[in-house]
Amino acid sequence: MKKNILSLVMALTLAWSAPACMMAQPESVNVSDPLNSDIDEIAADMMSDDEIARAMKDSLANDPLTADDMVAPMEDEGVYQVLKRKFIEGNAGFMSLVALALVLGLAFCIERIIYLTLSEINTRRLMQDIDRKISEGDIEGAKDICRDTRGPVASICYQGLMRADETLDNIEHSIASYGAVQAANLEKGCSWITLFIAIAPSLGFLGTVIGMVMAFDQIQNAGDINPTIVASGMKVALITTIFGIIVALILQMFYNYILNKIERLTVQMEESAVTLIDALAKYKSHGR
Repeated sequence: MKKNILSLVMALTLAWSAPACMMAQPESVNVSDPLNSDIDEIAADMMSDDEIARAMKDSLANDPLTADDMVAPMEDEGVYQVLKRKFIEGNAGFMSLVALALVLGLAFCIERIIYLTLSEINTRRLMQDIDRKISEGDIEGAKDICRDTRGPVASICYQGLMRADETLDNIEHSIASYGAVQAANLEKGCSWITLFIAIAPSLGFLGTVIGMVMAFDQIQNAGDINPTIVASGMKVALITTIFGIIVALILQMFYNYILNKIERLTVQMEESAVTLIDALAKYKSHGR
């Protein structure tokens, strides 16, 4: 009997507490409402940022006045426009000196390249023709071949043939002396190229020093170290140095190409001189 009464009391207690728990649950949720509201606000902010980014992307893609106007100048601006703008920003006075060094240096380089190119001939074929004429005893015919051929190799051979009746020592001495003159003619003007190669970066460094002085003057006048104040002087300093180094590199490449051609022609002159002396030695050995 007591067990039945106890069971009935427990059942009534559970039956009464169940609705209370169900009613109390919303109150517990209400207690945590500030936390949930904060989470909802953060999620809403994140969604709003995404929406803002998406909207900006769509507007840039669809609005020709924003996307095209921002991208077009970067695409349309070529190397010439960039160089012109940097030339103006780097102080036209110093940049003009660097450009003048480039123009004069290129003028000497082009003149040397044209001269050396015209001096190059088919040396092997020339020496074969001269050797054939000498072996036939026709010295005047060999001289005519040298006169009709341009370049220092033909000139050296003609100088040796002019003394064909003298001793081999005199012929060799004459060829060596005239070869030195021809080598000097090949190197004519190269000293000016080296001068402009040295001047171009020197002018750039001069612009760097002057730009730094300008920057310090601006700081002194303003009485404060402000990046905006220093920027103009530093820009002049850096741009002039960059252009000076670029000019020196361009002239150096041309100068190395010229030296290569001079070296090749010098080797051809030496080989031709040896071949000519051998041919004249055979000519003299036959008692002609």
